[in-house]
Amino acid sequence: MDSHLAEGVEPDQVDRWVRSATILHSNGDALDIAVRDGRIVGVRGREADRVNHGRLGPKDLYGWQANHSPDRLTRPLVRRDGELVETDWDTAMDLVVRRSRELLDEQGASALGFYTSGQLFLEEYYTLAAIGHGAIGTNHMDGNTRLCTATAAAALKESFGCDGQPGSYTDVDHADVIALYGHNMAETQSVLWTRVLDRLAGPNPPKLLCVDPRPTPVAREATLHLAPLPGTNVALMNGLLHEIIRRDMVDHDYVDAHTVGYDELVELVAEYTPERVADVCGVPAERIREAAELLGGAERLLSTVLQGFYQSHQATAASVQVNNIHLIRGMIGGPGAGVLQMNGQPTAENTRECGADGDLTGFRNWSNDAHVADLAAVWNLDPMRIPHYTPPTHAMQIMRYAEKGSIRFLWISATNPAVSLPELARIRALLAQEGLFLVVQDIFMTETAELADVVLPAATWGEKTGTFTNTDRTVHLSEKAVDPPGEARPDLDIFLDYARRMDFRDRDGRPFPQWHDPESAFEAWKRASAGQLCDYTGMTYDKLRGGSGVQWPCNADNPDGTERLYADGRFWASPDRCESYGRDLVTGAPLEPAEYKAMNPDGRAIIKAAEYLPPHEEPSEEYPFALITGRTLYHFHTRTKTGRAPQLQKAAPEVWVELSPDDAREAGVSEGDHVEVASPRGVIRARARINAIRSGVLFVPFHYGYWDGLTDEEVGRRDRAANEVTVTDWDPVSKQPLFKTSAARLRLVGPGGGAPAPAPTTTASRPVGAGTTETVGGPDAASEEHVTGGAR
Repeated sequence: MDSHLAEGVEPDQVDRWVRSATILHSNGDALDIAVRDGRIVGVRGREADRVNHGRLGPKDLYGWQANHSPDRLTRPLVRRDGELVETDWDTAMDLVVRRSRELLDEQGASALGFYTSGQLFLEEYYTLAAIGHGAIGTNHMDGNTRLCTATAAAALKESFGCDGQPGSYTDVDHADVIALYGHNMAETQSVLWTRVLDRLAGPNPPKLLCVDPRPTPVAREATLHLAPLPGTNVALMNGLLHEIIRRDMVDHDYVDAHTVGYDELVELVAEYTPERVADVCGVPAERIREAAELLGGAERLLSTVLQGFYQSHQATAASVQVNNIHLIRGMIGGPGAGVLQMNGQPTAENTRECGADGDLTGFRNWSNDAHVADLAAVWNLDPMRIPHYTPPTHAMQIMRYAEKGSIRFLWISATNPAVSLPELARIRALLAQEGLFLVVQDIFMTETAELADVVLPAATWGEKTGTFTNTDRTVHLSEKAVDPPGEARPDLDIFLDYARRMDFRDRDGRPFPQWHDPESAFEAWKRASAGQLCDYTGMTYDKLRGGSGVQWPCNADNPDGTERLYADGRFWASPDRCESYGRDLVTGAPLEPAEYKAMNPDGRAIIKAAEYLPPHEEPSEEYPFALITGRTLYHFHTRTKTGRAPQLQKAAPEVWVELSPDDAREAGVSEGDHVEVASPRGVIRARARINAIRSGVLFVPFHYGYWDGLTDEEVGRRDRAANEVTVTDWDPVSKQPLFKTSAARLRLVGPGGGAPAPAPTTTASRPVGAGTTETVGGPDAASEEHVTGGAR
């Protein structure tokens, strides 16, 4: 079991170990929190858990230290005379309630919007959805899952009729081919990657296909690495499907029995020969043929997908083509044969299933009146109070409405859009508008909280109780280990306090929501999930205190959970059950119920084809590079927690920009030089890391904002956050922002003095040259330095 304890603390000095799971990535690693003298002093992995078997990643081991940061928010703040000042809870909440009532009376529910996270607990999302969609009746609710995994949900709905991952992490143990599409698993889910490495080091190792423009650790281990130009994923996938179909590597019996749409796919991809695709993607035609042979020859194919597809041009269309490969090969529901449309955050699945991201609670269909009535019965509300006259408002549109003044109250919980959304100058301006009443609920004074009218101090992981669900549907219970600092409160308590002060009532005059604490909220959620794909009715807090997390659906038919979905070839796609009637993959236009019923009356899996279209913003003479953003192993989101963990911060202390050796030579740039990256929207300045990224592409990690201050050179400007330069554009189906299709230029600002860029050498940012100081970390982070001998 991996573990880390605070300096000077031995295992036998721990007062108690408290059950939880990781909160700093989406893998769902089970762990126990060490408590001594009322403080968190470390963590250890839980050996019996199905997800991680005791292993932990760097953020698991060290990220808990952020809980103790001296700059935690401990009292509510309100804005007076332009300044945020401390106050008491009654004053802060009365201000929030008064403004809510004023706007409801003046304009109605459309004046209020909510923007939440992928890091709260299930009980909190369910409560927020009930308040926003049920009690208030606003359509304006979304989560920052819109930025990372909205496309995962959209792709699953398009192919299978409903959200919910078909596969399981255990498929890694059985697959003979593992394909990773835009998924740098080694950095985003490092413990799951060790499971892959176990297979590679053992008997009968699987073959790996990696699709990524960067030289990730996955690419270095891959049997075959394809590095397409950003924005061309649909063309590549159509080329792979073309070859699989041309060689007749198709399970025709499965296709005929369980799918619709195959003939349309055959017709469309016939035009995508390897030669044509090679011209579009910049990938040799022979490599495309090799990849198709690898996929088409697999006996047990596992595919995983993440941000390289989700945040790029034609995001949903590309991700659906991954599903199509599995459907035409009949590889769904068996050991080693499945799809994982991965999540980026620890509770992204809960945001979606509870309805706090705009979906209708319990994977119900907004466009199905019977589903709306069913939820209204669960909540004991009038169905007309639940908005279903138009699709839910996605995050980018919420910001647009706030910018234009129709949303006049915005409650942001546990996320930091002033760093995480594209085109930051615009985002800062609209959040700071005088006409917008901004409530921010967080644990630190983030860049977003600095703009708020009211700041509510929240408790975080380890300081409250609740459940959360990972990518492969495994539910864990996280129990309160210590008290939150000062007057900070659990998010659930804050939401329920708001509801009570607003005096929300159900049809029988009872306070709404009808629950009062985490366990009663979980029991209420079980009633909402009953009979749905995400059925939790067989779970209890006591059951989740067992040796391992449990996968939904868990009910009377599946009392120990369900490892894989759709093993029987039956999908959640019939017209009366499906979560969505689907959209046109190119335009995003929704299908009408009658269209869907005519296309899929029997509820089969849906094979959807999509033509390739060029990105809206392509490299040009003025902006010759394709700019992509992404994660690094050692940080999470806007670094508000990981930047406060010394080992993680030392491993990746500052922003950097990656470019290829050819591009560096042409620009006159050496390792560690100061460079400027500019787009039509702004500039960032960083040190250059020269690595094996494909030529014509720049990479910048998106974690670095401004909460930890500006250097002397940065005072008066904001040029560290990658999203200063990204474009305001989104996928037409999932509405996910496209962080990987901006055009940019690069220029040398000045020499780096021989010092390397502050980028890790253990990850995709590993340099190509020799003599760069190695990344160090862990409890002895400052004690030793090592020097690389170059790539090896």
